Amino acid sequence: MKLNDISKEELETMNYDDIAYIILNEEKTKMKINVLFQKVCDALNLNEAEFENRIADFFELLTTDKRFIMLEDGSWDLKELHNPKVIVDDEEDDESILQSEEDDENLDLEDEENEEDIFYDADSDDDIPDDDLDDFVVIDVDDEEANS
Repeated sequence: MKLNDISKEELETMNYDDIAYIILNEEKTKMKINVLFQKVCDALNLNEAEFENRIADFFELLTTDKRFIMLEDGSWDLKELHNPKVIVDDEEDDESILQSEEDDENLDLEDEENEEDIFYDADSDDDIPDDDLDDFVVIDVDDEEANS
């Protein structure tokens, strides 16, 4: 669809972002926001005062419309004309994974070396501390039944 093929009445019913989409699609070039909105205003026969009053709203429309993309130089273009460049640096990731695994192994070894046996008292001659058994009484089940 070309801008010249659209009637004035139909243009007046269209949103600014739809008109901007047609303009960018026709011209196949990126544009600064003021140039793009000026072309939209020209298509709608809007005057300079209307341009100044509505350019902020136009900017908001473009930022929320997923069809448009703002480029690094501040110009706008159709998102479909730009492919995202994804750079994957596997070497750095592999090194960090290997380093992380080595760190985990070293921590495990350190934990084993520093781990105390909490169930064994090295100072005592036997495995059970004496003070815990002072109040301990063993009752045979048969003796208890005989006393009952």
